[in-house]
Amino acid sequence: MQVTLRVRRFNPEAENPKPYWQDFTLEMEETSTVLDALIKIREEVDGSLALRCSCRSAICGSCAMRINHQATLACKTKLNELVRDGKTVTVEPVGNMATIKDLVADMSPHWQKIRQVTPWVQHEGPEPETEYLAPNEAMLHLTGVMACIQCGACVSDCTALEADANFIAPAALAKAYRFVADPRDTKKVERLGNLNKYGGIWDCTRCYYCVQVCP
Repeated sequence: MQVTLRVRRFNPEAENPKPYWQDFTLEMEETSTVLDALIKIREEVDGSLALRCSCRSAICGSCAMRINHQATLACKTKLNELVRDGKTVTVEPVGNMATIKDLVADMSPHWQKIRQVTPWVQHEGPEPETEYLAPNEAMLHLTGVMACIQCGACVSDCTALEADANFIAPAALAKAYRFVADPRDTKKVERLGNLNKYGGIWDCTRCYYCVQVCP
């Protein structure tokens, strides 16, 4: 299967560091993913191509990028689903974050927003005599937000964050809910109060694009 990837490149050390597009035409297996193609480019065509990847199993979240203008994980995106009718596959770094080089983005804003919601259980009161076991039904309710792999795809394509960098963004909101709904946490009122301020939950436009791109 022949496929053409149009990759958005950026080299901060270039004489005139500006983003540009570069096309790569490859022969790939029908079962190949976008990440397979990018690794082949780096290993066989252009060793200067920069990208992040690790598990290749949609677990670590490090290969998040925009593919055909939508954030997703490159390791779980099949090429044969994108190249129908001979279309070129566009690959660029995630949005709403600065590009370090090529497909590698600076994830610092994402982690700053996660830290902003105090991402750990806060408990006040007498220390329990034994381990505090949360009810099973309460934790089952949180399986969705606890499954977040922090890939940043939702942050990349968040329209509210694009309009206002002060918005806390969907990944941090999901993390905040994980502790607001935890029966062991005694800081629910304070947490909700912080989320009720400028940049908090009410600045979300409810477009649900974050849900659409979440892997």
